[in-house]
Amino acid sequence: MTLLPRVFLICGLALASATVRAGEPPGAHDLRVMTFNVRYGEADDGINAWPHRRDLMVRVIRQAHPDIMGTQELLSPQGEYLEQHLPGYTWFGMGRNGNEINRNGNEHMGVFYDTARLKLLDSGNFWLSQTPDKPGSIGAGLLMPRMVTWAKFEDRRSGRQFYYYNTHFPYRDGKEAEATRERCAEQIRQRMAQLPASVPFILTGDFNTTPDSRTHASLTQTLHDTRTSAARHEGPEGTFHDFTGQATRRIDWILYRGLKADDVRTITTHDGKIYPSDHFPVVANFSW
Repeated sequence: MTLLPRVFLICGLALASATVRAGEPPGAHDLRVMTFNVRYGEADDGINAWPHRRDLMVRVIRQAHPDIMGTQELLSPQGEYLEQHLPGYTWFGMGRNGNEINRNGNEHMGVFYDTARLKLLDSGNFWLSQTPDKPGSIGAGLLMPRMVTWAKFEDRRSGRQFYYYNTHFPYRDGKEAEATRERCAEQIRQRMAQLPASVPFILTGDFNTTPDSRTHASLTQTLHDTRTSAARHEGPEGTFHDFTGQATRRIDWILYRGLKADDVRTITTHDGKIYPSDHFPVVANFSW
């Protein structure tokens, strides 16, 4: 790869990320939410291997400054690195196989949050299976465990409370795979039905399917999609780009109820051919 002078790389990064908060004073939002498939750190991705992109990811998150961020494909060493380099944030989550099994190679639905803005009231996990409270359990049609990490938060400024779910649906093509994702969506809907409807709810994740799918239709029976409901949009619609910068599908969503989505952004920041992930992160601002 031809290396550009450092000054051009820095300027390019600054320009690429300038739209993240352009013209918006700090704290102008009531709640800022990010979803980010971080691409697991053990992948052999050449110039986009984790050691080459991790500091760029840190800068992208710092510049977006979400109050809460749901990650997918997060391994423990990645979570620890991000926490060390994101002052004011902490994270939680259990590996999809259970924390006792291959901790470093065990995907987490890690949830990061700004401790100055949010107070964690409760949290937990459930698996998208017939035994949802059994760590590592595998549901019908799945090749590996799939799960949800959830929490209940309180906004320290307003005292408002909300529920938050973060997930990663299975990847495969075909009708059988879509039916499996529909079952995952239905299980989430059943859990949501047990929550008080008066408390706002947010769901983030990599759903591995597009908005014209039956999975999306199932979830949006009770939830809104920020991309279609927010008054303002920035960045491309697609989110998965496979380290090319050219997104082909919108599979990363922020869904919600009980709030107002003010704007949503797809962040495309990169350093030349190095990207923070093979997915573009998505950020949404909400009003109570």
